[in-house]
Amino acid sequence: MSSPTTAAAFLALHQGRAPGDPLILPGPWDAASARVFADVGFPALATPSAGIAASLGYEDGGGTPVDEMFAAITRITRVVDLPVSADVEDGYGLAPAELVERLLTAGVVGCNLEDTDLAAKQLKDPQQHADWLAQVREAAGDQLVINARVDTFLSGDTTADAAIERARLYLAAGADVIYPILAPVELVKELAQGIDAPLNVAFLPGGPAPAQLGELGATRITFGPGLFHEAMEALRGHAEQLRSAQPRA
Repeated sequence: MSSPTTAAAFLALHQGRAPGDPLILPGPWDAASARVFADVGFPALATPSAGIAASLGYEDGGGTPVDEMFAAITRITRVVDLPVSADVEDGYGLAPAELVERLLTAGVVGCNLEDTDLAAKQLKDPQQHADWLAQVREAAGDQLVINARVDTFLSGDTTADAAIERARLYLAAGADVIYPILAPVELVKELAQGIDAPLNVAFLPGGPAPAQLGELGATRITFGPGLFHEAMEALRGHAEQLRSAQPRA
């Protein structure tokens, strides 16, 4: 039987899910938040690059030094006995073999890889990105669940067809899950029908509940830095109450 923290066990959590019951993966930004999510019973976690960046005082989009990002991820995996997937943006310019080595050393069993070139600030050529993903898959073997992020809804052709075309290339290259980030809710069903793989959809405040997204075809739900921002707003509220109770000079 697979260990609960193997890539095989993590991938199995995506499979055979009933409509309306997507895999919900909260996004820890440090060891303390990871422990909270584990303690309440979530089966796996998915780190958000933006949440970790903000917690370390950096901007998202490649602003976090590589060593600091992997150190933060390692602190998270160290304190939970759960599968953890790490958002490592566009790979930080690391060669596929080095990227995989650093991910495995950090203790994760999955990774989120986007098709935006952060240095050039534009979408990568889909075939070139697929070729790079194939190299990541070759280096990882069966030790990582690859979540291929499709960024066409951030920039470029925002039709479902454009996202599906890229998704199929990435699946052929060895990706396990497809993540069309910020896909409009009205396109989720079409995307799910056109992509023969688990579909990652982001939960957005004010949008459909995770169960509703599951009914539309989402296999797994992630939150980006949303939970981090909620925690910071709660902390700000407490801080403001404390400050308002202080006598003013």
